[in-house]
Amino acid sequence: MQKISVEELAIYLNSGDLESLQLIDVREPEELAIASLEGFRNLPLSQYPEWSGQISTILDPHAETLVLCHHGMRSAQMCEWLISQGFTNVKNISGGIDAYSLAVDPSVPQY
Repeated sequence: MQKISVEELAIYLNSGDLESLQLIDVREPEELAIASLEGFRNLPLSQYPEWSGQISTILDPHAETLVLCHHGMRSAQMCEWLISQGFTNVKNISGGIDAYSLAVDPSVPQY
């Protein structure tokens, strides 16, 4: 599984060219209420039965897909699952939103 750092994520987000990217956040809605990054689509792992059957219509299996969670564990699970579903360009954001807050943008709340 490919990984990107939170610093690399910041470059992506600051480039303004996000149309070719699929940004997925697998955290729970209550976590998003505390801290979130603009442009990410929420697909909570706890709601997997609700969205998993339509994943290839929700997302493009060949587009670059970046997956975020709190520390990088749930997003790694999602990346592995997406790859098993035929997704070809999936990257886990190492350290998750917690690392993003620490290393890139301290205005993003930690929890």
